[in-house]
Amino acid sequence: MTSNQATTESPVLAVARRAREAAAELAPLPRRVKDAALLAIADALVARSAEITAANAEDVERARAAGTAESVIDRLTLTEERVAAIASDVRDVAGLPDPVGEVLRGYTLPNGLDVRQVRVPLGVVGIIYEARPNVTVDAAALCLKSGNAVLLRGSASAYRSNTALIAVLRDAVAGACLPADVIQLVPGESRDSVQELMRARGLVDVLIPRGGASLIRTVVEGSTVPVIETGTGNCHVYVDAHTDLAMAVGILLNSKAQRVSVCNSAETLLVHQDVAEEFLPLALAALAGAGVTVHGDEAVLKAAEGTGATVVPATEQDWETEYLSYDLAAAVVPSLDAAVAHIRRWSSGHTEAIVTTSQAAARRFTQLVDAATVAVNASTRFTDGGEFGFGAEIGISTQKLHARGPMGLPELTSSKYIVTGDGHVRDEATQTVGS
Repeated sequence: MTSNQATTESPVLAVARRAREAAAELAPLPRRVKDAALLAIADALVARSAEITAANAEDVERARAAGTAESVIDRLTLTEERVAAIASDVRDVAGLPDPVGEVLRGYTLPNGLDVRQVRVPLGVVGIIYEARPNVTVDAAALCLKSGNAVLLRGSASAYRSNTALIAVLRDAVAGACLPADVIQLVPGESRDSVQELMRARGLVDVLIPRGGASLIRTVVEGSTVPVIETGTGNCHVYVDAHTDLAMAVGILLNSKAQRVSVCNSAETLLVHQDVAEEFLPLALAALAGAGVTVHGDEAVLKAAEGTGATVVPATEQDWETEYLSYDLAAAVVPSLDAAVAHIRRWSSGHTEAIVTTSQAAARRFTQLVDAATVAVNASTRFTDGGEFGFGAEIGISTQKLHARGPMGLPELTSSKYIVTGDGHVRDEATQTVGS
């Protein structure tokens, strides 16, 4: 790059270029070096928690002045206890196996040529996310452990918090003798900086959006950089004709009401008509006790009479809505296949669950339903990297290429083939057509 380019290049492209250079330095480093940097980050977060919480308090004050909902403010808020918990999570990441260098396939060809497919870092990962400053540290730690440089673009509402956090992270990384530019904040609070990051193809290897449907759609549709789509969660619970009613109520209640503001909470209940008369009064009473409003079809409305449950007529829009609130769409279906058809039409491909005592029904449901996770007799809330035993996750992918479902450290890698010979040259006589 010439000196003239250096003076005219935008700040966003400048940090992306520095990240690319830092990624090349980070990629070959052994696990012990990366783990030492992660432990240094954890220590620094605790040591400088007062600095972090002071910056966060400014964001919280601005959010309250703007009339932001308390649920959003809670996700934005950092306390010393929360910072300590984030630091603990970073230590956990340091303890995870390093995926880089893992041999996925290895064999020797008849001609003696040795072929190995090994995991390698993606390179430069851009994360675009909303008002959760804990994501800043989580994403940085996971990217560092997997050998990637990371560009972090949080929401403007958390700008002061993220600026303080990234300053701490960069100082800790530099103190551990790694290039500080493996972790960078994307400059700017306007959407222009997001647009520039989305168009930084050749400098940024992949973008991962984390947030609501609007944010994800904007990145997926407008980016020239490859995107791993972490999807919204229009998740369904289907109660089969053959089922344990008490188990079904428990799974439904946990799926819907254990935590409503997350992508793996259930948004639609489907009930087989053969058990609807017995199951719905139990389910509606349990949902009412949890404060859930049900948006039901005619059969659900009829079943709700005299139960005291809050049930309103469902509209076409309810079947496609990710509520992220104490709301649930519900319908009675004539068969398992009808439930599958409903899910195929409205699912976001995140998590779908069946509650059944029939092995045949479970097998058919898992074969026919297309989603990142299909749960049998288990809550939708289990779709999570931590719950799956990954130790941590960068997000939950609802797409099919590269990664699908909870994304841990291996999903932050690609692979390359290492071919080793001993003076091998290709014999023209063995060449295949088209190669």
